[in-house]
Amino acid sequence: MTEASLRRKSPKAHLDNGIAVTASAKGHTNSGNPVVKSSISCNRARLLVILAGSALLATASWMYTSSVEDDALQESYALCSPNGRAIYTVDDNNSKVQCLLVHNDRILETGSFDEVTEKWDTTRKQQTVLNAELQTAVKVPLRIKYIPTGSIVVPGMSDSHGHTLEYGASRLLTLEGSEDSTATVARVKDYILSDSAIYNDNSRFIEGWGWDHTVWPNAEFPSFRELEADPIVRGRPIILQSKDGHAQWVSEAVLILMLPLPDTIEGGIIERDDKGNPTGVFLDNAQDLIKKPPLTDMDRLQRFKLAVNDALSKGSRHSTTPDSTLLRLNSSRSKASSANSLQIRIHGMSYFDETAEYWGDKRSKIIDENRLTARSVKIFADGALRSGGAALFEPYADNPGTNGFMRIDPEVLYEFVPKFISDGWQVNIHAIGDRANSIILDVLESVLNNELKGANDTDIRPRIEHAQIIRPEDTLRLAKLGVIASIQPTHAVSDMWYAQDRLGPERVKNLYAFRTIIDAGARITLGSDFPVEDMNPLAGFHAAITRVAPDGRSPHGPDGWFPEQRLTRIEALRGVTIDPAYASFSEKNLGSLEPGKIADYVVLSQDIMSVEADKIIETRVLATVLDGRPEYGQI
Repeated sequence: MTEASLRRKSPKAHLDNGIAVTASAKGHTNSGNPVVKSSISCNRARLLVILAGSALLATASWMYTSSVEDDALQESYALCSPNGRAIYTVDDNNSKVQCLLVHNDRILETGSFDEVTEKWDTTRKQQTVLNAELQTAVKVPLRIKYIPTGSIVVPGMSDSHGHTLEYGASRLLTLEGSEDSTATVARVKDYILSDSAIYNDNSRFIEGWGWDHTVWPNAEFPSFRELEADPIVRGRPIILQSKDGHAQWVSEAVLILMLPLPDTIEGGIIERDDKGNPTGVFLDNAQDLIKKPPLTDMDRLQRFKLAVNDALSKGSRHSTTPDSTLLRLNSSRSKASSANSLQIRIHGMSYFDETAEYWGDKRSKIIDENRLTARSVKIFADGALRSGGAALFEPYADNPGTNGFMRIDPEVLYEFVPKFISDGWQVNIHAIGDRANSIILDVLESVLNNELKGANDTDIRPRIEHAQIIRPEDTLRLAKLGVIASIQPTHAVSDMWYAQDRLGPERVKNLYAFRTIIDAGARITLGSDFPVEDMNPLAGFHAAITRVAPDGRSPHGPDGWFPEQRLTRIEALRGVTIDPAYASFSEKNLGSLEPGKIADYVVLSQDIMSVEADKIIETRVLATVLDGRPEYGQI
């Protein structure tokens, strides 16, 4: 990375004057902060961490890495573009600037090269009134870091809804893309044969993620018999999670462990054959019947690391994660030293179990402790559209015998939602079907008009996770009540191939109607629901502005599926930066690149705001920076 003492000259002047360029081949390592302090109480251990010439200069600049004299560089530096304003601040005016001035973990100034120069000069002159740390820093000439020509800087990107541990699990045995159930079983077989320890232990539980019956030729759920038909797979305890996370396919060995099964289960379905026998597929709440060994701390750590490494490489430095299992990293720190630091910011949701004791008035909230925040509760209202569990007002067009189901009695919501809000918890409710979304809005409207009459919605910030099918009249209520729609654009381009068959030609218009939601005045925040969809925030950005698959196709042609529902690029960029910050109560410190805020940013290889839409997915993440230091890549 080029180092140049700051002078009152533009980057172009530096180039013209032939300032020397130096580079180092040394690697740069960064350490973060502990995930959880050892003093966290046992009730926090129950937290469900539910839970981005001038060409010569720019290229040489990127090659610079850590050196002995780089310590001062890391305290204060200016990050600049050699080709004008290429830093998207995402402030209220969506301004673009040429440089960021960073000291420690904060942004001191943004603007042109001359403006950050003036700020630094002023800071040096005022050092007698500054704290001792900054007095020391300003005595050192400011170093300049240049991003490569053609690249841009955006605020650190966030995923407003993902499943961290489940994503890690999906990387171990990936089933997505299997063209039918036979191909899925073949992947399980290959996984067994790839590891002698697994092959030689018939009692070892095997878990995979990502099968999707909606893309199979017969579009039917599989059976345990298909697993038993393969001699390598036969007889082993196997649990395979569906792509949407709302169905699990188990082997006969697991079925036997679950006996006797109830005839029915509220908020779930046990799939059965024509004779009434279980087939080995369990939907939504019925998944709770499946028996398997608890994850060990090392299991969790392995999955967590896989997820975090992938997130950073894709420019995602923050995730709101409602994971279905405990992330007890605190108790694991002694077993794996690399677990001592949390490399991304986590906004965790604690799972609500209506059968357990109410904990909202007992459990302590975690507010930005070593990049971890846990101040939200996750409640499930209904199932998923893909598996037919989304609660609809009218029956499914392709299955008129059902209109889905609620996973929770509305009376339970009326009882506990006001309690959680009164005790200071953000309430985030999973709702996909139009009936489920309407019921949730009924509950929140009642709470805000009665128990919490006069409360400021900016202090409460309730969220509907997914908010997939919403009637136009209910989008108006979203806005009126200040409810945040936590949406996933990649779901739209994934589900568009079967959605009309499932909902019919009229009702489908209310599915993923993002423009309608925004035009009604409601707030949105974007996520991916990884591993259900691609973790890459740029995939979501592309889906939001195009409404086409990555290959450019849609059922409505190249202009996109219901193209009138597309977002603008600015809306999509805000949707992965400042909007998630607001949705997680962190907009005062994160989400935009403004003086005083934390220096979280991503360097991208090309300008996603102007490049042809079909080129967006080709964008590479050059660095993901948290607290002013790279956690991935180099600056």
